This record gives sequence, C-alpha cells and structure tokens, in this order.
Amino acid sequence: MNDAAPAPTPAPVPRKRARVRAPELIGKGGWINTGGKDLKLADFRGRTLILDFWTFCCINCLHVLDELRELEEKHRDTVVIIGVHSPKFVHEAEHAAVVDAVERYEVHHPVLDDPELATWKQYAVRAWPTLVVIDPEGYIVAQHAGEGHAHAIARLVEELEAEHEAKGTLRRGDGPYVAPEPVATDLRFPGKALLLPSGNLLVSDSTRHQLVELAPDGESVVRRIGSGERGFGPDAFSEPQGLALLPDGTVVVADTVNHALRRFDPATGAVETVAGTGRQWWQGSPTSGPALEVDLSSPWDVAWWRGKVWIAMAGVHQLWTWDPQTGTVAVSAGTTSEGLHDGPAPEAWLAQPSGLAAAGDRLWIADSENSALRYVEPEGEGGDGYAVRTAVGTGLFDFGHRDGDAAQALLQHPLGVTALPDGSVAVCDTYNHALRRFDPATGQVSTLATDLREPSDAVLVGEDIVVVESARHRLTRLRLPEEAVRVDAVAHRTQRAATEVAPGTLRLDVVFQAPTGQKLDTRYGPSTRLLVSSTPPELLVGGEGTGTDLFRELVLNPEVTEGVLHVSAMAASCDDDPANEYPACHVHQQDWGVPVTVTADGATRLPLVLAGMDA
Repeated sequence: MNDAAPAPTPAPVPRKRARVRAPELIGKGGWINTGGKDLKLADFRGRTLILDFWTFCCINCLHVLDELRELEEKHRDTVVIIGVHSPKFVHEAEHAAVVDAVERYEVHHPVLDDPELATWKQYAVRAWPTLVVIDPEGYIVAQHAGEGHAHAIARLVEELEAEHEAKGTLRRGDGPYVAPEPVATDLRFPGKALLLPSGNLLVSDSTRHQLVELAPDGESVVRRIGSGERGFGPDAFSEPQGLALLPDGTVVVADTVNHALRRFDPATGAVETVAGTGRQWWQGSPTSGPALEVDLSSPWDVAWWRGKVWIAMAGVHQLWTWDPQTGTVAVSAGTTSEGLHDGPAPEAWLAQPSGLAAAGDRLWIADSENSALRYVEPEGEGGDGYAVRTAVGTGLFDFGHRDGDAAQALLQHPLGVTALPDGSVAVCDTYNHALRRFDPATGQVSTLATDLREPSDAVLVGEDIVVVESARHRLTRLRLPEEAVRVDAVAHRTQRAATEVAPGTLRLDVVFQAPTGQKLDTRYGPSTRLLVSSTPPELLVGGEGTGTDLFRELVLNPEVTEGVLHVSAMAASCDDDPANEYPACHVHQQDWGVPVTVTADGATRLPLVLAGMDA
C-alpha cells in the first residue's frame, strides 16, 4: 500500500485548430422541440454545439440521426445537438411536415426549421447531411459532410470537454430539449401494408417499431407484433417498412434501421432474421454471400419476383436480392452512385429506391429522390440479365405535379407503387399527397386521388385500393376511380444557390483531415476514392471518372452555361498506433450534387469539406 499523495494530473494542452466565429441561427419556420422557446447561439455558450443540417427525405440524413444517438446520450450534460432542417423538396418546406418528421424519426433534440435555407447559406453548407461543430466559446472548429463521422466527432467532443473544463469555459447542465406531448392513435406513421391470405391487413407501424395486424375493415387491431421498443431481438424491430408475402405464407419484413430482413410467420407469430447483420453496409464491404453474414443498408421495401425477394436498398441506391433457397444475398442493380441513369442493371444509377411492385415481366420501382417511376425487366439471351428503364422522371433536381405524357410528367418523392389489374400502376406520390397512375399502353400519367397525407403505400383489396396515409396515421379505402382528377400542373427545381465557376480548368479539392489519433490507412493500397461526373455530361470536357486522389483538375466546357457537378468521395482512417496489429478503422463518405453556373469571373477552385476545415 502506497500512502504517498498522487501526482497532480497535468492540465491538457489545447490542440491548435482553426476557429471561425459561428453565425447566428435563423429560420423562418421557428423552433421545434423547445416548448415554444426561441433559441439563440448565446444560449449554448459553455456547451459544445453540433449543428446537423438535414432534410427528412434524405436517407443519409436519417443514417446520421442514428449515428448521433449514442453521442447525444453519453454527453448529454456538455453537448447540445441542434437539427437545422434545410429542405430539398417543396413539401419539406411546410412547417407541419417538419414537425411530423421530427416525431416520425424520434429526433430528441431541438430543431430549427429553416425553409428558406438562411442558416444553410450562412454556414456555406453544400450537402445533406452536414455536421458543424461549435466550441463552448462560439467558434466553428470542424465541419463534416456525409456519414461515418460519429467516431471523429466523439473524439473532438472529448477534447473540447477537457480543454474548456481546464479553461473554466465549460458549463454543464440540462439541454434545451422539450419533448412533445404524445398522441394516442392505433398507428403512428405507418409505412407499408400487405393483404394477408386471411383477408386481414398487415401494416408496418414504423415509428412504434411494430407490425400491426388489422381486421378487413382496416381499423380494428387484431394483434401487434413486436415489443414497441427499438431493438434487434426476436421481439423487436427498428422502424420497419416494406412487407412481402412469400409462397409459403410467411412475410418478409424490411427492418429498415436494423439494416436487416426479418421473416414473420402469421401462423405462429414467430420472427426470425433471414438477412443482414444489424450493421450498416459501407463501401468495401462484401456485396454478396451468405445472407446472415453480409451487411445491408436501410432496406425500404421488398417484393417477390422471379423466384427471389428483391430489396429496395435505399441506403446505397441499389436493388439487392435474397434467395431463400440458397440463403444468399447479392447486388442486382445499381452502382451506389446516386442519380438517374438507365441501362444494364449493374451500370444503372438509382436514387433511394423506396417502393417495389412485381407485375409480370416488370418490377416497378418508386425511385424517390429522383421523383421517378422506373422498372427492371429481363434482358439478354434467355432473360438471364436485367436492365433498368425510366417511365416517369428526369433526375434528382426536377419535380412537381404534372399529368399527361410521361416524358413531361412530374412526381414529387414517391415512396410506393402498386400494380393494377389493367396493367397500369398506381404511384403513391408522397410529397404531392396524391395517388397517381401510369399506363404503359398509352404512356400517360393521371391523378387518381388527392388530399391524401404523405401516402407511402397502397394495396388492392377487391375492387378497392387501400392507401397508407402515413402522416394521418391510418389506412384509407378508395374505390378505384374510372376518371382522373383534374390537377393544376406545377413544376419545381431544388432551390439551392448555384456556385459561379470559371470556364476552363477548375481545381476540385475534397478536404479531409483524419480525426485525432487516426491516419489514412494505406496498408492495403489507397484509402481514398473520388468519383466525378456531371449533368449534362457535356459540362465536363475533362476530369470525369474515378480516381484515388481527393483532388482533381476538372475542365469545364465554356459552351455549357449551367449544370450540376456530381462528386462522390470516400476516405478510410484507422487508429494511428504502431503497436496495434488490428487498428479500428472508420469510413467517411459523401455524395455532393453541386449546381454550378459557368461565368467568366467565376471561381477557379471548388472546395468540398468531407471532414475538417478548409484552410
């Protein structure tokens, strides 16, 4: 036993880092989750503040919400997370829709509703999601775009905690979050529905983390499946969505936030995991193999087609398949690049596919971020290959509500698609609050019903169609109309200020600084990746394609005056400890769609911050 007094712990040496004074938080929509109180930056002095710029349509933003939950709980007395909701779609600028999304995704921190992107512009944000870290004295010390930064931010938070405790500038205490009053309804933001052979309806009650079986009236609750608590056990789900009936009478469930497929047996009530590990798929992970050993990423819907379960893998902009016979999964369409590009399935680009419907030789897709209706069909000798085609939609930035010829028709973030008996398809046009119809025989788009509230799925029941009105927390039964509803046409483009760039050579720099105690891992080759393309393709006359450097000399066509640069970056960093044979590694990744205007006096350098600060 040593009775000597322990040596005093030396005060931490502050790490030198760039600091920029944080602009004020402003948003015309006001504050949510604060009990009606308006907040200012000064209210957070003494705390580390993390701003999460998000929009509720964005799957990557939803991933970040989940990444931050542990950090939020662990540092509750020193860290405040503020969501800054910055809309992409017109519907997302509606305050009531933001309030709904905050409850739907269980956001347990204050949210600033910024429908005009005022704070987004003040902080020079370029992408969803973006995280900005502000120290207890009100200075910006880091910015991170995309997913995979929770570990780096946790380290930075610990550094700031120690540094400002030593300086006397840390203030501990409760945060400003005020929980909303709970509302009693049988369903809460239901996602998808399925007609069971018994005539009952099975619904994914997403926000309550359950499945609910309803009587044929669509209202009377027969039973609930799942504890109602977020989890990954035999009696737990996490924001389940898609449902598909298998030939043996069991139901496959897209257990979205668990990144898994579950199988539910209506006869016994048993639930088992059939695909996924519970971990999110990252670039470099296996894309095929034994189903229970391969990571998935936010499966949003499922459909039985051509002897397999097809999976709308919203989290990576792909379609995967699960084969119950072999117990394996594999990628079947998409490259992970986000956008609208048709062609052979392995080369196609999708954007957050969220709804599937099998109909003969076509698998219909509600491709939500593209505001598009697309389909997969067999291609090649013997139909052993597949191609992806587009029926309605033009890409990531154009949307609206316009009927008529499919080539000029517009949707707004559809989440569901249903095959109809006459060969046409019904589309749950979610952000237009409408049920639309596309007829492949005529190439025409029409509106079947309006005044629905965020319809996310629909199922045929006899001569009726039952629509999941997600934001009204109910199923709504409609008689399929014989005549279309007349709707005034509207067209929109995503409202983000274009970056003025000069024609000719443009230096693209993706800024990445490895977290404290980590370095880029080059043991097995390059640990970074950069993919660049453009819309229209003619915008770039040089610099497109894939490489391993996080910088690129792009050459812009002086004859193209505007367009969008698509940039996808990935960096893997690992613990910098030579003594550790198996260092922990973390993947950081983000896709940017940067609107640009080509002008003679525009910028010659385009910096995009993946992690850190642009010097």
